[in-house]
Amino acid sequence: MFRNTYDSDNTVFSPQGRLHQVEYALEAVKQGSAVVGLKSKTHAVLLALKRSTGELASYQQKMFRIDDHVGIGIAGLTSDARVLSNFMRQQAMGSRMVFNRAIPVNRLVNMIADKAQVNTQEYGRRPYGVGFLIIGQDQSGPHLYEFSPSGTAYEYYAMSIGARSQSAKTYLEKKYESFEDATLDELINHGLHALRETLQQDKELTNLNTSIGIVGPRGESEKGTAIKGGGAFRILQDDRVDVYLSKLEPKETTTAAAPTGGDEDVSMDG
Repeated sequence: MFRNTYDSDNTVFSPQGRLHQVEYALEAVKQGSAVVGLKSKTHAVLLALKRSTGELASYQQKMFRIDDHVGIGIAGLTSDARVLSNFMRQQAMGSRMVFNRAIPVNRLVNMIADKAQVNTQEYGRRPYGVGFLIIGQDQSGPHLYEFSPSGTAYEYYAMSIGARSQSAKTYLEKKYESFEDATLDELINHGLHALRETLQQDKELTNLNTSIGIVGPRGESEKGTAIKGGGAFRILQDDRVDVYLSKLEPKETTTAAAPTGGDEDVSMDG
């Protein structure tokens, strides 16, 4: 049987029990530029590779602040990410207005997972074409979650999504045992190493194409920087990234080239 017999609608299962439309949405996430997330006892961090559509264009935004204690990094359709991030902000704001407290991170993650799941079950809808890495902190400490268009969400010690993310996962799997007791600077250094693994051989991380998101107390390299609430989510870009990039060891020239593939976030432009 031809595959396209069962991929015209997201409510039709194939004989193998698969929803092809959902799988296509997961492929859209793999086409987005990479995002890496990792956490320790005290911090959770995101590191994202930004891309521009051309020499005259600015770099795309890869991270969004949801609330003082929650932030996300995206891979996939930026337009879908904007809609979902606005939904998350509304839920976070509603919790503060109704209950006078910050929304628990796991509850917020489950809300967007439920919202995405509806689009895999109801006729006339399409799955969201974007994946998130979500970091946040609450009374139980820092958290890192992955959200996918299939409506699933899992908590991780470290995770990577986007183009060539498997190379970053390989690095994280080798080093994750040291993350729990790592300082903020050490955690970011590991994240930059993992993010660099997703680059093509002739590319390098710079302050233009790298974003860092942090939840947790101020680190050694952030002295003199005012941080709301002592550990609110903040995004470091441009010159503020240089202090961490300068600590990154030079890339080994003997490293094999990463497989080529889509390194741009999926665009809705024709």
